[in-house]
Amino acid sequence: MASVYLTRELVEELGGKIVRGDCTPGGSLPIEADLATQYDTSRTVVREAVKMLTAKGLVGSRPRRGTYVEPEAKWNILDPDVLRWILQRRFSFELMRDFLVARQGIEPSAAAIAAERQDRAAIAEIARRLDDMREAAAGRMDSLESDIAFHIAILHASGNRFFVQFSHVIETALRFSIRLTNSEKGVPMASVADHERIYLAIERGDPKGARDAAAELLTEAIRLLDERARRGE
Repeated sequence: MASVYLTRELVEELGGKIVRGDCTPGGSLPIEADLATQYDTSRTVVREAVKMLTAKGLVGSRPRRGTYVEPEAKWNILDPDVLRWILQRRFSFELMRDFLVARQGIEPSAAAIAAERQDRAAIAEIARRLDDMREAAAGRMDSLESDIAFHIAILHASGNRFFVQFSHVIETALRFSIRLTNSEKGVPMASVADHERIYLAIERGDPKGARDAAAELLTEAIRLLDERARRGE
């Protein structure tokens, strides 16, 4: 377990440096032994960390060239860590808008499928997450966490394995986008009523109503983002 933790720490350190631009694209990383010395860890930890960074598209390797930093175009932005590092590096309206548009293609469909599927246990979970949002509105729970959990519950209620896999990306980016849209609206948290409309449509088995309610929520988020971008804030 200790080696897993150390590997994760090194991935966080190296991945963050690469995304921040501390390492030049095309430039070589130090060799395994030097990285182990620099970060006071074992070569095994370094080797596993480099494998993980390779899977994230941040580094590549070739014979006689060693391990090198990949250009940003090669990065896997669907990897939650990579997306988080990018958003921490600098806020990008363009990237966040692309993310919201991607959500438009997924979440309304997930809501409609959940309404058709009528998995009562999954719908009960959406209801619980909506109750958490009500508790957050009353100051008794974390508003961001409850909002994220509501959206994730809908993806799970769809039963679509690809939508469920996408939930990790949604969770990562929502931590940035929810704060932005709520700030733009001048409110501390998302509208419970808007989320309740999605839930009620799913609960009563109304696919069109669920799709429309989810789509409206995202259309409004894009509108608010565009307004903020126009002001250059």
